[in-house]
Amino acid sequence: MKNLREYLEEQINENLIQAVLSAGRNKDGISKIKIRPIRLKGQICYQASATEGQKVLHKNYGRTELIEYVEKELAENFRQFQAHNRVKQYILKEGVPVPFLIDLGVMNEQGKIIHARYDKFRQINRFLEFIEDILPRLSRDREITILDFGCGKSYLTFAMYYYLRELKGYDVNIIGLDLKTDVIEKCNSLALRYGYEKLHFYHGDIADYEGVSCVDMVVTLHACDTATDYALAKAVEWGAEVILSVPCCQHEVNKQIKNEMLEPVLRYGILKERMSALITDAVRADLLESKGYDTQILEFIDMEHTPKNLLIRAVRTGKRSDQGKVEKMLAALNIHPTLDRLLNEKEQEGSVR
Repeated sequence: MKNLREYLEEQINENLIQAVLSAGRNKDGISKIKIRPIRLKGQICYQASATEGQKVLHKNYGRTELIEYVEKELAENFRQFQAHNRVKQYILKEGVPVPFLIDLGVMNEQGKIIHARYDKFRQINRFLEFIEDILPRLSRDREITILDFGCGKSYLTFAMYYYLRELKGYDVNIIGLDLKTDVIEKCNSLALRYGYEKLHFYHGDIADYEGVSCVDMVVTLHACDTATDYALAKAVEWGAEVILSVPCCQHEVNKQIKNEMLEPVLRYGILKERMSALITDAVRADLLESKGYDTQILEFIDMEHTPKNLLIRAVRTGKRSDQGKVEKMLAALNIHPTLDRLLNEKEQEGSVR
């Protein structure tokens, strides 16, 4: 069995997300240390938060200093360390070169993550965790069609293809859609270079895209304002099994919201903006539930990296929730979200036909 020093040498590196070292329940001395990597002045170091009684002390260390600190302060109390530590591993491993990560500047030729791109590396792995959670919803018996609206530079699109097809062996056909022609050309050239035969990128608008008739999963990441609503409406129209959406720039409700009772809050611009964004995403989630989806709102990446960090994950169940409470709230706040209009218009058109 490894001693504490050997275990720390093995586990404390740039792949670490967080480690919790828990000692016994002694009233005296340090009872717990939380360790996480942070970036200071472009370099990775480690922040140790030590709990001693009711106090929590924070200090930053280099890797070697951190290992020595843990040994010195807690060696006697960490016989159960291996049972208590919670070190999380990434889906994409450092040290294993991945072509698209190299070309996108996230990884070097040896598979080492570029320090300045470590946040992007974590974001990619976090996204793949969401994909991993919904794997049971994807069939292995046929080709799976996935549509990525507003794919941009396509870090996550390439990662999704690589994970599902190369690592997990799913027969996937992934389509990336964006309005920037130069971005689309570059992504297609990269896909061709990697031999990703079922990864294609097209120039097009979310609102009127008709390139496919059936989609298994819809992904929309940082589609601005109501572009997210058009993507969600398309997903519902196609009966997509899974929807993953990270909204961005929710301006629509901010322009509409009006409520006398909330006026003391709404008169502050920054509070109105933030409240409007949260209400927008909550309404989107509720509307999806009313159309037969089990919906969650999850944290995508840490708030310290970006305030636009919420992900809406919807899985189709066919069981519709009552939309009555949502409609009452919309009326009370004097808001008319685009998604509500799109979903109800399509449903009304369907009933008329």
